[in-house]
Amino acid sequence: SSGINAEYGENKRAYNARVLEVEKCSFSPIVFSTTGIMGNEACKFYRRLAEMLSAKSRQSYPDSIRYIRQRLSFCLLKTTIVSLRVFNDNYTTEIYTSLDINLL
Repeated sequence: SSGINAEYGENKRAYNARVLEVEKCSFSPIVFSTTGIMGNEACKFYRRLAEMLSAKSRQSYPDSIRYIRQRLSFCLLKTTIVSLRVFNDNYTTEIYTSLDINLL
């Protein structure tokens, strides 16, 4: 875990330096583990986003964070399904094109 965090920190520093130099802005990656656990900056980002959304829409903070999490869950699910479908289509196409059977 500490090795992953060290590598993440190095990558972020290098990329942030480039973004600051070229685009004159900051960079804050939103990182999730494969089990869905949010990184520190992702948690801060979603908290701030929920605060801003609740202030703008005059909803409670828990309702705003629930809305954001639901949208994120469905977006990640949709992305996963599309990725699996594309992978499956490519895989079956490769199988059929690799078969050299002349039936006619």
